[in-house]
Amino acid sequence: MTAEDTSREAQERRQEALEHFPFRLFETTGKNALAKWRELKSSGEGAPVILGGSEDLHSIVDPITSFAIDATDPPSPQPVREILAAASGIRFPDDLAKHKKAEQKAALEQLKAGLAANPDMPVPQINKIENGKTRTYSREETIALMESDPHEPALGEWPVSPIPSLGLSIARDLLSKKPLPRVYIALVPTDDWTSIPAYLRWGGWNDCPAPEYHIAALRRWRDLYGAELVGMSADTINVRVARRPGTREEALALAREQYIYCEDIVDQGIGTYSALAADLMANDWWYFWWD
Repeated sequence: MTAEDTSREAQERRQEALEHFPFRLFETTGKNALAKWRELKSSGEGAPVILGGSEDLHSIVDPITSFAIDATDPPSPQPVREILAAASGIRFPDDLAKHKKAEQKAALEQLKAGLAANPDMPVPQINKIENGKTRTYSREETIALMESDPHEPALGEWPVSPIPSLGLSIARDLLSKKPLPRVYIALVPTDDWTSIPAYLRWGGWNDCPAPEYHIAALRRWRDLYGAELVGMSADTINVRVARRPGTREEALALAREQYIYCEDIVDQGIGTYSALAADLMANDWWYFWWD
């Protein structure tokens, strides 16, 4: 099979996946994405969510539609009602913290058992962004990291000025910061926008929480800060809030909640609790990203 054949098959499969996507899709530009989102929101026809560019779109579409078009008959996605039922029983952030602790303990026990049986067994690949560059941990560093106790980020000094807001980041190119020429918005048939992660079955990979935890987090932050989900790309969430934390103490408490939810925004991003808290007090947009 030639490279052209492979490319053509990939394009055909992507087109078929889009045809099986159960929600209405709207195409716009990165520059106009937020305005189009507002228009769809006011239409009363459902809950809109910006999905980013074409690569992000297919990363979201493929897992939802593969069961319908794949001859190997993969399992159907978990029903939305089951995800919503699970979300309703979650106390966020406490239950997510307990869940992650249990997962880390199980992974460590599995690692130790595997190394005891086979000292040369393969280990996961861990990448870390340092000074803007991605570094892959060595085998020894990976094992040491997995065997170490979970760490807490440093409190840090309160910054003189917060980092500028990323805003609606999924509508822009990350390197050039320019608006994407093509952006897609899905209109989900629900009057409860917090349920969008359930409809998209978004999450449950690497350190990214399962959909029900996203729903529980969004509902808590909606009630406390008027938070609203605006965008979800392949690995990023953009949330806009109506009310910022009013004090440093409140902002630091919120920063700790957000770290439980998304460690990468601190560990591979802003660096300290104080830097994140200052950002939360200065901006209406929240940014979450999972490696």
